[in-house]
Amino acid sequence: MISWWKGAALALVAAAGLAAPQPSFATDIELFFPVPVDGALARNMSGLIKEFNDSHPDIKAVPVFTGSYDDTLLKTRAAIKAGKPPAAVIMSANFLTDLSIEREIAPMDDLIAKGGKDRPGMSQDAFTGQFFPALLPNAVIDRKVYGVPFHNSTPLLYINADHFKEVGLDPDKPPRTWAELADAARKLTRREGDRTTRWGLMMPSNYDYGGWILEALTMSNGGRYYNEEYGGEVYYDTPTMLGALTFWSDLVHKAKVHPAGEQKGPAVTGAFLAGQASMMIISTGSLTFIRDTAKFPFKVAFVPMNVRQAVPIGGASLVQPTGLSPEKRAAGWTLIQWLTSPEKSGWWSRATGYFAPNKAAYDLPEMKAFLDKNPDAKIAVDQLANAKPWFATYRTVPVRKAIEDELQAVLSGKRQPKEALAAAQKAADALMRPYVEDTALRLPGAE
Repeated sequence: MISWWKGAALALVAAAGLAAPQPSFATDIELFFPVPVDGALARNMSGLIKEFNDSHPDIKAVPVFTGSYDDTLLKTRAAIKAGKPPAAVIMSANFLTDLSIEREIAPMDDLIAKGGKDRPGMSQDAFTGQFFPALLPNAVIDRKVYGVPFHNSTPLLYINADHFKEVGLDPDKPPRTWAELADAARKLTRREGDRTTRWGLMMPSNYDYGGWILEALTMSNGGRYYNEEYGGEVYYDTPTMLGALTFWSDLVHKAKVHPAGEQKGPAVTGAFLAGQASMMIISTGSLTFIRDTAKFPFKVAFVPMNVRQAVPIGGASLVQPTGLSPEKRAAGWTLIQWLTSPEKSGWWSRATGYFAPNKAAYDLPEMKAFLDKNPDAKIAVDQLANAKPWFATYRTVPVRKAIEDELQAVLSGKRQPKEALAAAQKAADALMRPYVEDTALRLPGAE
């Protein structure tokens, strides 16, 4: 029964010749995005989501800023357990193997074949062919597409051009090898008595970042960090990683051109911008911030090599957790298609410094004009020819922290590289043992 006052209100609306307001049938979805609540990345994403909502009135997307990559993983798993998974997550690409093993994210092949409003249906090969090949091993697992590359990176060498000229180095010829890097760092380091006033080189060694940089050094030393085809095997206690860790340790403790102890990513960037470090190896994702903030000319270059030029892929892919309703899954897929289109992928690259995973973004006039004006942004794309998959295993985070704990101990002078790697290998093997034993039981002939 309608109350008399509701009836009166409806009568007034009818008398005025007005139609009663229609209910909204928009599908509400959340996008988990790994950044703090404030800052340029959050503002850029908020603007993108507003644009998406304005052009998709049947969907209402809300960005949820979830902190670091590790925080985002924890919050996504908590949401899945609570029965309220987000429709899409910008997830660190090296977590996808673990999430697929645990069946916490869903493959997207059925959605790819079906297509949608923002992208027609296509085969898996046609879909994945839109993206740079180096990205695919962290997105396609067991021949199924679990992630769509969104913002990706590689480590880069950044140099202060004024500091190079000051010590007689040519900023247009950055170090190409480990030997050249160490030599340049010695020339660039400045001391006043026992106090270092300027470091020749800094590299981040905090959790997540440290493992990535060590992986880059191990790869450039000719090694492999893990088994790319199996989630239960890492190669910590190996000669190639020993060489990489010893090189980093020697920069700190012997050459004294790199500060001791754990160095967090923001502190490394801050030291470079303040002129307290002449070189740094850090993500391409920092490029726009450095370009907008630096008060001095700088250059970027490939990560120097020892045996070969090689770097790991970094950054994030868009994934969909399991447990979504058909409506939310479809709406989330529409958002994923839209965000990873050449136009939006290219815009995000120009706004942030991450390279655009969608190759067609670089065919757009606005991207060509941007690269003509900012040739430093092209270095990361060129380095993709040497890029390898990012470390990804069962229980990625604790397995990764096993080596990062030892890395930090070595840089603090508490461990020698050889004993550190043996300890890291032992800890990682123990963490992965349940998966190794489970997969072994499925082998033909196993009892």
